[in-house]
Amino acid sequence: MKNIEKWIETKFVIKKGKLRASKKIRYVGVSSRIAVDLVAEFYDANLCKYAKGHLLDLGCGKVPLYLAYKNYVDEITCADWGNTLHASSFIDFEADLNEPLRLENNMYDTIILSDVLEHIKEPQNLLNEINRILKKDGHLIMNVPFFYQLHEEPYDYFRYTKHALIYMAEKAGFEVLFIEPLGGTLQIIVSLFSNMVKNIPFLGKIIASFLQNLTLAFTKSKFGRKFSKKTSCQFPFSYGLIALKN
Repeated sequence: MKNIEKWIETKFVIKKGKLRASKKIRYVGVSSRIAVDLVAEFYDANLCKYAKGHLLDLGCGKVPLYLAYKNYVDEITCADWGNTLHASSFIDFEADLNEPLRLENNMYDTIILSDVLEHIKEPQNLLNEINRILKKDGHLIMNVPFFYQLHEEPYDYFRYTKHALIYMAEKAGFEVLFIEPLGGTLQIIVSLFSNMVKNIPFLGKIIASFLQNLTLAFTKSKFGRKFSKKTSCQFPFSYGLIALKN
């Protein structure tokens, strides 16, 4: 990872020992905190179990997960394409993820693919390539949105069901260890409403921020977690997936 000494927290922060969404609007919009916090919880729970050895952060942007995985791995390589909206000085090499990766077989122990697969024109080809460059017993750790607005247009191509993700991962040669829906009906409704009201003059961002914070607090309660989990099976906000190369 280049220029590691210049790295700062952006999308994610560590708060009370846990990975969470940043409260800074310049990094996480007022209508996106729920979505980002769900992703943060997924990585916080799983990086400690599955990240190891030489890690490749593929489609890394500003490397927001660096602080979350750095203590579990021995080496970090960061890659992204030249047209990314999240350009940074931390990229070790540029790669168009729509094309075959110019990397040798069996190079990495862990690959992170965070909020990337929806931007890939031929996602199966990328998963095939990731399997190729992973070492035996290496892990792919990834997340994708499901109920989410169009973003980084025109490079936003797909939304995936859990069945599509499992099918593509297994077709690429992976064993899917588990796939987890992140968030449910309440998070979806509040996020959609927040996006609708955030641009109302004067009060929009205040309303959106209040609703997001209230929902985050509720879904961290015992009842809120139970409600979210129950509705997430049919109405997932996003997905997190862990896959193993045998």
